Amino acid sequence: MQKFAQTCDAVAATTKKLQKTALVAEYLKSRSLHEAAVSAIFLSGKPFPAWEETTLQVGGALLWRIVAELAEKDDVELSAAYRRHGDLGAVAGELLPQKPGQGLNILEVSEKFREIAAARGATKKAALVRDLLAGATPLEAKYIIKIVTGDLRIGLKESLVEEAIAKAYGATLAEVQRANMLLGDIGETLRLAAQRKLAEAKMRLFHPLGFMLASPIESAEEGLSYFAEAAVEDKYDGIRAQAHVSAGKVKIFSRTRDEITESFPELPNALASLPYDAILDGEIVAWEYPRAAADTRQLVDEPQSEEGEEKATSLGRARPFSVLQQRLGRKKVSEKMLHDNPVAFLAFDVLYANGDLLIEQPLRERAQILDELLAAERQTIHHRVTDTQRKSQSKFEFEQEQVMTASVIRAPVFRAASADDLEELFTSAQARGNEGLMIKDLDSLYLPGKRGKSWLKMKRELATLDVVVTAVEYGHGRRIGVLSDYTFAVWDGDKLVNIGKAYSGLTDAEIAEMTHWFLEHTIEDQGFRRIVEPKIVLEVAFNNMMRSDRHDSGFALRFPRIVRLRPDKSREEADTIESVQEIFKKQERKSNQ
Repeated sequence: MQKFAQTCDAVAATTKKLQKTALVAEYLKSRSLHEAAVSAIFLSGKPFPAWEETTLQVGGALLWRIVAELAEKDDVELSAAYRRHGDLGAVAGELLPQKPGQGLNILEVSEKFREIAAARGATKKAALVRDLLAGATPLEAKYIIKIVTGDLRIGLKESLVEEAIAKAYGATLAEVQRANMLLGDIGETLRLAAQRKLAEAKMRLFHPLGFMLASPIESAEEGLSYFAEAAVEDKYDGIRAQAHVSAGKVKIFSRTRDEITESFPELPNALASLPYDAILDGEIVAWEYPRAAADTRQLVDEPQSEEGEEKATSLGRARPFSVLQQRLGRKKVSEKMLHDNPVAFLAFDVLYANGDLLIEQPLRERAQILDELLAAERQTIHHRVTDTQRKSQSKFEFEQEQVMTASVIRAPVFRAASADDLEELFTSAQARGNEGLMIKDLDSLYLPGKRGKSWLKMKRELATLDVVVTAVEYGHGRRIGVLSDYTFAVWDGDKLVNIGKAYSGLTDAEIAEMTHWFLEHTIEDQGFRRIVEPKIVLEVAFNNMMRSDRHDSGFALRFPRIVRLRPDKSREEADTIESVQEIFKKQERKSNQ
């Protein structure tokens, strides 16, 4: 583990990508195959392979107490060190004492992580974590803590680890990337690379692939400027989701690759009837179903015809995101909530079907496969209950079916040949209560985790930013006793820089829930204010932006307000200082016109 930690220090010390890759490749080649495979996982900032559902469940507050105890330092000394480093792992590296007999093998650390993950109860977990850190050298403890918190902060992304594996074992980067994507296990990918067997990697279902992302556009004219033929869909205000289906088993993953199946217990039944194994990309939306049965799996090709609008409307319509938000993060969803807040899975792409990975086929072919897949599924499970069936049921029986029935809906697809077509479609989408439009190149391949000009999103709204909460404060008046004032940041390279503070926009229930989370994930208790683990993402709106030395970003937001919590986004997906600068430039240009 000491050699691993020394390599991490060396990687952190250089800004050169090629040098980082070379250092990691050299280290991997110097280890046994088993050690190298575990190291690859750790270098990706994770304690376990990505596909596993195993988690350590060790919070920052627990680590803080253990470091203070082992270092024999009080909170004042620990807080001073944290202000110097901004990272608890680095604090441990500085303050923990060097003692004879310390030092761990990287395989021992991996085994200890498994023990900690399996432990039940805070006391047992704390004892295992304490023993692990006590047996490590200060430098080893530094990186053990970084791995536990999922934050290496050495400028090394998983993509660079993939490059290092390719360099170390004589494979192409494309071969390594494909195998890692299919397996969701960079350690196993390394093993295959070392054995020259990368081509043998097979798709591992129930491990989420990266989601293809869209780029924003500002006008209808721009929306048709990048490709010749476009498929146009409504942009729904829901949760992007990936559904994996095999032999009646269903798991649903969010864009952060977290499993969210439990929050939507009615959807597995709807998805399980697919005729063969599949991975669908789509959106979970709070849905208002039509009273009469509707064909929920139609493709709508008419650009702006009344018939096309009628087909789209006949499927039902999306309800506000705030309705859906009530379902998030719940391990048990009541029948009343299922009844009052029904959802639908709007499928707009298929990534895998019947043993074939489809991401390298163009969208027009994937769309046809998706249509055929859902048409076959329709033969087994039909729509919602019809008026005739309703009359033959008792009120209780009908309400029970309403509670547990959901639909897999083929997201309506339009065609647009001109900017006027897009404007008309945009107006209609907003009239249906949706955010705007998605405009997709029919020849586009599916590129997991990539954002380009093949998929575009057209929205018109006040400027918003996705930000990460870095500190919280207790409120005033009726909010005394709850943490309701949030300081938030954007990314500047690999560090977070504060840009504003907001206290309005969340409900009392959301504030109470977040107060509990922040108390459990406090890094530094400053009395009235708490520095917290930077993991919570918010969407904030604001009236305008100004330059300011009040925040370390160099900017401040005027009248910021919280639009919503974004549990579907990881902190890495928050906006950057470059996005802030671009918004500021556009604001200046408009003011000068």
